[in-house]
Amino acid sequence: MKALVTGAAGFVGSNLCWELAARGWQVAAMDDFTHGSWENLRGFPGDVVAADYADTAFWSGRVGKIDAVFHQGAISDTTVMDQALMMKVNVEGTRNLLAWAAKAKVKKVVYASSAATYGDTPVPQREDSEPRPMNVYGFSKQVMETVAGAAKGVKAVGLRYFNVFGPREAHKNKSASMIWQLALQMKAGRRPRVFEHGEQYRDFIYVKDVVDANIRAFEKAAPGVYNVCTGRKTDFNGVIAALNATLGTSLQPEYFKNPYSFYQNETLGDPAKAQKAFGFRAQWTTERAIQDYIGGRKVAVGV
Repeated sequence: MKALVTGAAGFVGSNLCWELAARGWQVAAMDDFTHGSWENLRGFPGDVVAADYADTAFWSGRVGKIDAVFHQGAISDTTVMDQALMMKVNVEGTRNLLAWAAKAKVKKVVYASSAATYGDTPVPQREDSEPRPMNVYGFSKQVMETVAGAAKGVKAVGLRYFNVFGPREAHKNKSASMIWQLALQMKAGRRPRVFEHGEQYRDFIYVKDVVDANIRAFEKAAPGVYNVCTGRKTDFNGVIAALNATLGTSLQPEYFKNPYSFYQNETLGDPAKAQKAFGFRAQWTTERAIQDYIGGRKVAVGV
C-alpha cells in the first residue's frame, strides 16, 4: 500500500508518516515547509516531496500510484486572522486535492477536520451538533467538510480532532498544546500559569491515538465526519497535577484573570460514532500519555 501524507512535516502528519512506514507502507511525505519542521522527518525512510498540496499539476506525476491520502496539511494556527489566506489554503487547496484524488482513483481520502467546527456548542459535542465556529480557522474546517461531502468520485472521511498533544509538536511554538506549554514552564522551575481557577477542561487526546484513528478510518470508515476524542474531561489543574507527578515537582498553579471574552472554557467530544463505525477507542489517558511524552517513560496503554 502507498500513502500520500500532506502536512507531513507538521505535528500529526509526521507522526502518521513514521507509523505508516513502521507498518510497511510506502509513504510519500508531502510538505511545502511553510509551517512544518524538517526535523520531524529527520531520517525518515520514505520519499519526501517538497510541494504545496494544492498545486496538483506540479507534483501529480511525481508521486505515482497512491492508494490512500491522509490529508493533514492546513493552516492550523487559530490566531491567524487573514481570512482570505485561511480559506484559500484550507478550503480551496483541499478542493484541488480531492479533484486530483478522484481522477487518480485513490481508494480513500482521510482528512483532518477539527473540533473547532463546534465552537461553543454545548458539550458533549456530537457530529450532528450545530456547527458554531468561533474563528475563521473553525469556519474553514466547516466549509472543508462541506466540500469533501460533495466531492464526486472519491470516498472522503473527515476526522474532527479534539485537543491533540504529543511528540513532534514543539515546532508549533505558541500554538502547541497547553500540556506542552505548561511542561515548558515547569521544567524551567516556574509556577504554571493558567486562567482562574484552573477548572476549564479539555478533551485531550494523545497523538498516538490520533494516528491510530487515521489508519482505522482508512481501513473501515464509510464516508462522513467523525469525532476523534476520548470522551473524557481533563481540567488544567489535573494537567498540572499529572505534570508534577511526572517531573517530580510540586509547583502550584499561578492563577490569573482570563482577558478573552470569546474563550472556550470546555471541550468534550462524544466518541460513540467513531467507535461504532471503525472501532476507534482512545487507548491513552491524559495522565499516562503525559508520562510517556513528557517523562519519556514506556507506559502501558489503556484507559
